[in-house]
Amino acid sequence: MLVLDKTTFEPEVLKGEGYILVDFFGDGCVSCEALMPHIEELSNKYKDKLKFTKINTSKARRLAIGQKVLGLPVIAIYKDGEKIDELVKEDATAENVEKMIQKYV
Repeated sequence: MLVLDKTTFEPEVLKGEGYILVDFFGDGCVSCEALMPHIEELSNKYKDKLKFTKINTSKARRLAIGQKVLGLPVIAIYKDGEKIDELVKEDATAENVEKMIQKYV
């Protein structure tokens, strides 16, 4: 899983090709921490079909706001630089994330 920051987000996601999952998380976000092992597991399961990335929004607030990430956790799928789907807060469960991934792989 590729760890992004505010300098690598654009080249890796907004200029990336194909399907890219972005896990937006933040420092002290208990739900984010609980979800992270499941995302890592899905990353291992689907890494051949989809690029997995994550970014700590505590260190990239402007970028998060620019991507309309206003609450956490947010799991988003981008295709060729465009956000095409996302799960926010309570909807971002391991089951829902896997269902969302399966729509695009």
